[in-house]
Amino acid sequence: MSLLRAPLRVLGTGLAGVLLLGACAGPAGPAGPAGPASDGDQTRDTTASAPPTPASPGAVTVVTTVLQEGGGPPELCLGGLAESYPPQGGGPEVAGWHWDAVEGEESAQGTTWGTYTVEGTWDGETFHLTGTGPAPAEPSASPDDPRLAPDNAGAAGAGTAADELHDEVYGDLDALAGWVENGYVWVTVVYDDGSIQRYADDTYSADTVVVQSALQDVG
Repeated sequence: MSLLRAPLRVLGTGLAGVLLLGACAGPAGPAGPAGPASDGDQTRDTTASAPPTPASPGAVTVVTTVLQEGGGPPELCLGGLAESYPPQGGGPEVAGWHWDAVEGEESAQGTTWGTYTVEGTWDGETFHLTGTGPAPAEPSASPDDPRLAPDNAGAAGAGTAADELHDEVYGDLDALAGWVENGYVWVTVVYDDGSIQRYADDTYSADTVVVQSALQDVG
């Protein structure tokens, strides 16, 4: 269950390290990315290969909403919320999920959902559950990122060219969310072991795109 939607823009206010993803929406739809953007020196390297879809080498975790609609599979909702009741959205399937093993879920009109701390493994397509816990009462504070410092601006620039580059990167990386801040295009993907960031550096040049992983390695 994935929503076809325009790129989800998040206002850049230090949200770069947020791991509490308690809303629901699917990755970007199948429409192709926007045409190459350029602001002088910033031009896409069209010779780069397709972006990787890495699997986790071990356990990963996230705080997020799990949602199941009708007879469909339960899904991790790692993007933005479609404001409705019940919520609508989608994301990667959760293998091994059982509602009778958790507490705090809600149900309405054939949809069941709840927010939890989940742990498992990621094979590049499906999240394989190994444990659950309650969501924290308050989200964890985001660590300071030096790329947010005014004297450390990125190469993406600002204005229309940066917005067009954001839309291209968002579609290319099948991102969950994205925004432009301090000269960088910031995007969140389901999981990155560093290979997606290297692809972004090779494709869009270094100091241009910041790739963040929704699923975090344990330990």
